[in-house]
Amino acid sequence: MRALRNLALLPLILLSLLNSTAALADSLYQVEVIVFRQAATPISAGQLPPDNWAQNALPVDGSNSRTPALNAEAGKLNPSNGYEVLLHKAWAQSLGESISRVAISAGDEQFGHFPIEGTIGLKGGRVIELESDIWVNQIDTSGTIADSERIKQSSRLTSGELTFVDNGSLGMLIRVSLL
Repeated sequence: MRALRNLALLPLILLSLLNSTAALADSLYQVEVIVFRQAATPISAGQLPPDNWAQNALPVDGSNSRTPALNAEAGKLNPSNGYEVLLHKAWAQSLGESISRVAISAGDEQFGHFPIEGTIGLKGGRVIELESDIWVNQIDTSGTIADSERIKQSSRLTSGELTFVDNGSLGMLIRVSLL
């Protein structure tokens, strides 16, 4: 009798093992980020970014870059509405049980730094965990950083939803969707 009961439970045990194995596998997502500021707002003096700002982060390049889909939203962030888009990028990123980071940047590189630079770290699961560390730099004529402003925030995201991250005069829109 006990053997029959254990045998009846075997399919349920196997099914739960298959589901847990699938949950542990990394999934591919499209990530899209828009970094913007209030127009005509000067960069507030702050801490300068470290030289190793992109340490342990994979670059967003031709191999993982995607066509942005939030063009209508970015179009609304224009000077006539009081905003300026600083960076708008989309890429494919694999998310799993541990955090994976990508390095994003915009503008011309000067001595290892960009006008806009930073990392986006994401971890998959029932909710997606975000760690953003974005620097908006003012680079002077000699190529060195004169001032910098930073968005460093952690947040929880829902797949497919557009999320707003506020940081004073800077803001970020991010959407992470399963591919």
